[in-house]
Amino acid sequence: MKRLKILVSAYACNPLGSPKLHPGEDLTGWRLVHQIARFHDVWVLTHTYNKQGIDPAGPTPPAPSIRFQFVDLGPILGALYKVEFGQRIYYYLWQIKAWRTARKLHREIGFDLAHHVTFGNDWLASWIGAFLPVPFVLGPVGGGQRTPRGLLREYTLGGRLSEFGRNAAQWFGRRDPVRRRCHRKARAILVCNRETKDMVPKARQAKVKFFPVNGISPDDLYSGPAADAARPRFRVFMAGRFHRLKGFALAVRGFALFAAKVPEAEFVIVGSGGEEENIRRLVAELGLEDKVRLTGWLPRETLLRDMRDADVFLFPSFRDGGGAVVVEAMASSKPVIGLDSGGPGLHIQPEWGFKIEPDNPAQVAAEIAAALETLHANPALAEAMGKAARRRAEEYYLWDRHGERLRDIYAEVLEGRTGTKS
Repeated sequence: MKRLKILVSAYACNPLGSPKLHPGEDLTGWRLVHQIARFHDVWVLTHTYNKQGIDPAGPTPPAPSIRFQFVDLGPILGALYKVEFGQRIYYYLWQIKAWRTARKLHREIGFDLAHHVTFGNDWLASWIGAFLPVPFVLGPVGGGQRTPRGLLREYTLGGRLSEFGRNAAQWFGRRDPVRRRCHRKARAILVCNRETKDMVPKARQAKVKFFPVNGISPDDLYSGPAADAARPRFRVFMAGRFHRLKGFALAVRGFALFAAKVPEAEFVIVGSGGEEENIRRLVAELGLEDKVRLTGWLPRETLLRDMRDADVFLFPSFRDGGGAVVVEAMASSKPVIGLDSGGPGLHIQPEWGFKIEPDNPAQVAAEIAAALETLHANPALAEAMGKAARRRAEEYYLWDRHGERLRDIYAEVLEGRTGTKS
């Protein structure tokens, strides 16, 4: 396939993963843009906040076949970012300005294809996708996943109201005529979980392809010992932002049931965020201070090292669209325990993990404990599952594999073929 001229809309795109804004989306945008640039010439529309990370003289310079065009709305509208709902309004207005910029670029360059990469939400419209007169690919997007009804009681009243607001915004967003036009015009819609696929209208289902928002590099693959053989304690490991949707409290309660039968077990939790005080309070209430250790956030290299020294990775997140840390645990040869929801519901399969139906808190905690007991009692099973997880990570989640899939998707849509290949 010849090198094409590709326009990418990537509001979030830089290698630094700006912690105050959109660290996951930043890295996803950066990685996918560079994978596209392996095969094509790329023009990227992105927000000005990414400039600091996109430094040709920095430690992670962009590929020479990538040209960045920075789009901003100015400081007055930037005040919208102080509130969550205002961020959605800002982003929508940014899409309009990005489309106007794209029209000018298209007159100069003549793009072969446009691709919306970030933000990856199915209910937010891409004006470039809807109105630029070139073939269009959307995604990978999530956004279809919701907190399972039976687990809403895990939230405070404020948390439940926030979830209600998110659901309402999604309802209105999916009825936006620009979003509908975007889906109608897209030649491929890439989704990262089953719930988002189900939100695509039946008339567009033939365009849908599963495509993860998470990936790994070859350096992330680990085939060393399953854990420190000299360590006497069975170690459970969890990492993530301390947010209500991540299920940390459920994880602690499930571990408590397990530790009552296996008192030598320990639970290492890595992360930071607004829920930390609540997690520490729960640990104290359950009398687990000598078994549960909260480390605070760690550099990625340290996080992966500590993850590799654990026996199992636990991640009962309620509605993660992707779940990058699950893929990292798989690459680290760890069996994984999670919920059958969102991205982890696709990542985890019986060969390398335990996937729990999210019916209610007591049932989830009990099944977490049962899965931990199974792995503790069967070290050979845990090792076999870890090897299967690593094998899956290498076969499917390497960033270079994602780039090759995108290359093939572009060829397919430009030839006018559609399908539902994953």
